[in-house]
Formats: sequence, structure tokens, C-alpha cells
Amino acid sequence: MTSKTIDIGLDEIFSLAKAALINHGANEENADAVANTVTNAERDGSISHGLFRIPGYIKALQSKKVDGSAKPEITEVTPVILKCDAKNGFAPLAHQYGIKKLIEAAQKFGIAGLSIQRCHHFAALWPEVEAISEHGLVGLTSVSYMPGVAPSGGATALFGTNPIAFSWPRPGKNPIVFDMATASMAKGEIQIAARDGHSVPLGTGLSSSGELTTDASEIDKGVLLPFGGHKGSVIALMVELLSGPLVGETFSYETKERDNGDGGPAQGGQFILAMSPEIISGKDTSEQTEEFLKKYNDIDGTRLPGSRRHENRKNIGPRAVNADLINTIKGLA
Repeated sequence: MTSKTIDIGLDEIFSLAKAALINHGANEENADAVANTVTNAERDGSISHGLFRIPGYIKALQSKKVDGSAKPEITEVTPVILKCDAKNGFAPLAHQYGIKKLIEAAQKFGIAGLSIQRCHHFAALWPEVEAISEHGLVGLTSVSYMPGVAPSGGATALFGTNPIAFSWPRPGKNPIVFDMATASMAKGEIQIAARDGHSVPLGTGLSSSGELTTDASEIDKGVLLPFGGHKGSVIALMVELLSGPLVGETFSYETKERDNGDGGPAQGGQFILAMSPEIISGKDTSEQTEEFLKKYNDIDGTRLPGSRRHENRKNIGPRAVNADLINTIKGLA
């Protein structure tokens, strides 16, 4: 695939993604939710979770692994524990249904948790936590996936890339947001590097023969490694537990066992927590937070998590997208 790009506007990105999804069986509500998530990723510079994901979404619709007309169902287990059955649908619509109720519960009681089951998550995690912090709450979420990461010291995939995302509210300002894989690099970034012929840092992953390599295509055939050695490995283990048994779903290896291998997003679970700083602390924490963040910003060479994404968001102009990818999606639409 070529690395040549085409400039395309955000409205056109949304329309192209939505048309492809509807053409392959998604209903209006699901197509809108997924296309909006994809467009926001392109807007914010997260190309590994933008249009790059559309062919995978389509594969899952074509194979009937995902129900493109699924309507999520929310159950109140307790006043602060909510369960969302995504009904074998894509995650973005489940988020729309579940996070609104999660926010309401956390604003009333100070803390609330949402477990999402039977969903197919194929996107970035920051949209979920940022939506929570827009309502004055702290957000935390994690999701596991099919195994592609070896535990520290090993060469056999057991973990997913197992991302976690966190957000902290800042009234009148953009929230603090980070979204990161517990792998050394997100799987989508490896795939894009392989597609475009770029090398990656040594220590990112192993070839299929278990050797360290900077060749992204070899790592794509082999395994990724966790970031930070054993420290990243235990965080990945935590994500497996939070996003699997805690929410009534599968570990990454169990997810693979039941997946049909079509290349689309696998079915799994997601853990989301919302917390009120004011209710938990008993005071307004915003002034204290801003004093700390000023000290952080005053250190040369630092930048606040999420600031690059928010800066990209100010640009409402066209985005440069891989030309072959655009042509592929046009063919699907």
C-alpha cells in the first residue's frame, strides 16, 4: 500500500464512513455512532483509530459477527453499578446509552461503575473518559482485546494491547486526558508502520522467531512487548482482570478462542468508572488542581496529557488520509 495521501474534510470523512457502514448492514443509529467516533479520531490526529478502522468494522458486519442493528440495554444493578448489554453490537452506541446514566449516578452518589458486555470495541478510549470529565467527573476505563502482547520475560502472546484511559475535569478548560496501550505501541500503529514501511524502536516487539526487531511487519507477525518491562506487564494483567471477569466478560485468550478470525473487532467487555472530586473530597478541588498543573507546565519540556489532541481539534480543515485507504472505503461505500 502506498503512503501517498489525499486531503479530505471532516464532513466527508463522516459521510464516507457512515455510507460504508450502512451499505454493509449497520442501521442509522449504529452507523452514526461509529462514524462519529472515527471522524473524531481523524480530527484529533489519532489516525490509527480513524478511517483506518473502517475496513475492520465492515469485515465484522460482512461475517455477521456483529449485529449492525443492535440496541444496547442498560440495567441498574445497584444505584451505583450499571450494566450495559451491547447486544453484540459496536461499542460506540453502547457508550452513548451507558455513559449518560453513569454520569447521572456519579453526580448523585460520588462514584459509579459501568460494565459493558458483548460489545465490539475497535476505537480509542479517550472519547469515553472525556465525555465523563465534561460533566465535572474523573473518568477511568480499560478494555482488553485478543492476545498480541507477551508478558515481560516471555515470547508468547497472552495479553491484548490492553489500553487504559484517564481524565480529570478542569472547569472552563480542556480536561486532562490520557489514553494509552499497555503495550509498547498500539496494534494499529504497528500496522500503519508496517503498511508505510517505517521502522519502530527496538524493544517494541519480537519477530515470529522470538527475536527483537525494528521491522514493524515482523512484529505484526510476532508479538508486541509491554511498555516499561515488568511494570507495564503487571498493568496489562490488571486490565485483563478489570475488563474480563470483573465485568462478566472474557480474558484476551478466551476472546480469541470464540472469535471467527475475520479481522474485525472481537467481542469483549469494558470497565468504566466515574468519580466526583467534589463529593469524594468534600470540597472544590479545581484551584488546588490548577496550582499543581501550573507547576507541571512550568517545567521545561513538559506538556499536559491530551494537549496535542486538543490543539489538533482547533484545526477544522481537511485531513491528509492514506490514498489507498480512501479508495478502499469508497469501494465499500
